[in-house]
Amino acid sequence: MSHAILDLVQQVMSSPWLYVALFALALLDGFFPVVPAETAVITAAVFAASGQTNLALVIVVSALGAFAGDHVSYLIGKKSGGRLRHRKAFVWAGNALAERGGMILVAARYIPGGRTATTLTMGAVRHPLRSFTFFDAIAAASWGLYSGLIGFFGGMAFENDPIKGLLLGLGIALSVTGLVEVIRWARKRRATQASPERLPVDTSV
Repeated sequence: MSHAILDLVQQVMSSPWLYVALFALALLDGFFPVVPAETAVITAAVFAASGQTNLALVIVVSALGAFAGDHVSYLIGKKSGGRLRHRKAFVWAGNALAERGGMILVAARYIPGGRTATTLTMGAVRHPLRSFTFFDAIAAASWGLYSGLIGFFGGMAFENDPIKGLLLGLGIALSVTGLVEVIRWARKRRATQASPERLPVDTSV
């Protein structure tokens, strides 16, 4: 069964339509985060280690798809505007945007659910498109490079067993995401503890 699945995956990886699919998945993932774009990029990059795919092309088309998808999300946020601003995820993204500016877009790409909330929020608050495009180019390029290299080195480690290489790549990606979440939670907790507590109000006259 596993050999049949592997044969099917290898056939897909050798098809030139793979790059179109990667672009489409990365684009959709920009505003429909259920789409497993990162998994697809890592998988394609694993097979690049054995020469079945082109690593540079995998990275470029994935980054371009992510860049385009983020701009679609930005435009959706711009159209939706006020209906999004009071939701919890968008309040967080709005606060982070006010604190860190466009760089939050780069960081949010590695936070589950954070990317879409941030791109929609930046559209909803009418963040300048030129600034959004600049920071999103950095975010999309870094994400494509990160996902591609994780898959490629996973494939290199298990050149004769691409399934293990894929599992290693996905494991590293999940570990990095988890580490980012832990650091973010720790920083938030530290900031909360460092903030001065409100003094009790003296109601006596």
